[in-house]
Amino acid sequence: MRYVPRRIPGRNGSVGPVVAALAVVVLFTGGCSSAHGTSLSGEPSESATGLSESPSPSPTPSLTPPYPTGASGCYDNKGWTAEESADWVGRFVDTPKENYGSDEVEVVSLPGYNGPLCRKITVQVEFWKLVYGVANGADGERLSDGTRPDYYFDIRRGKRVELQVDAGVERKITLPTSLYATDRSPCEGALLSITVGKPLTSKELPKEVPVGGEDDAWGRATVDFRSKRVADYELSEPSAPQVCSPDGKPTADPADVPVPGSLPTDYYPTDLYPTDLYPTPDYSFDLDDILSSPTP
Repeated sequence: MRYVPRRIPGRNGSVGPVVAALAVVVLFTGGCSSAHGTSLSGEPSESATGLSESPSPSPTPSLTPPYPTGASGCYDNKGWTAEESADWVGRFVDTPKENYGSDEVEVVSLPGYNGPLCRKITVQVEFWKLVYGVANGADGERLSDGTRPDYYFDIRRGKRVELQVDAGVERKITLPTSLYATDRSPCEGALLSITVGKPLTSKELPKEVPVGGEDDAWGRATVDFRSKRVADYELSEPSAPQVCSPDGKPTADPADVPVPGSLPTDYYPTDLYPTDLYPTPDYSFDLDDILSSPTP
């Protein structure tokens, strides 16, 4: 996996040769606040039981929902901290890839299993536009692991939807068409964040965003937000950042520019010698001379 660092305002230089990690950097304006946390007040949970009426001698074990409803018909979440609220939201708000590639963010409603909650949680569903540019020069800021970035990104909020969620009803939010268009620029990506409380601030956004690779069961890259209020996220990477200029404009057809570090599919090319991928060999030989029949 490669990482990309934040673009530094007013700096023209970036990074040198291709390194093991691609870095992308964040540039953002606006945003404010964080959620208020309070102590958790515990309350005994009721167990939803369902015993099998089968004549089998071994009884079916009962299942205890993580957030069962009480006598009031809801789960008491009074006193939940921001982290506890984010944990609940992360369980029951699904991103597009979690919905097997759908074009929606979905709030799941499973009465008796995830509540509903007695107190609604404020949730921010935010879509961010990422614009990637190839770094040039040798003075680029180093990443946390000491490597230099190959790419930079600029991040701006594209769409925000605020919800009051208690899992009482199912909710769906469609993806912004402009950010997820199939014909979008190869230098553009999109980042979805699902946060409890107020909108994310610039200080809570990630400094580095990965490019390439799949890290979890859903094929999603890991993005490190600087906030514990983020319940879930999903990255839609640029299709060909290697063709982007330092200002995020495509300069070539992606089909003509291989991803840095990638190997060709034809391991025995007939007309590509010498190339950067295939340096001129120290020696050579003529296959016709070797394979020809010996002269009588």
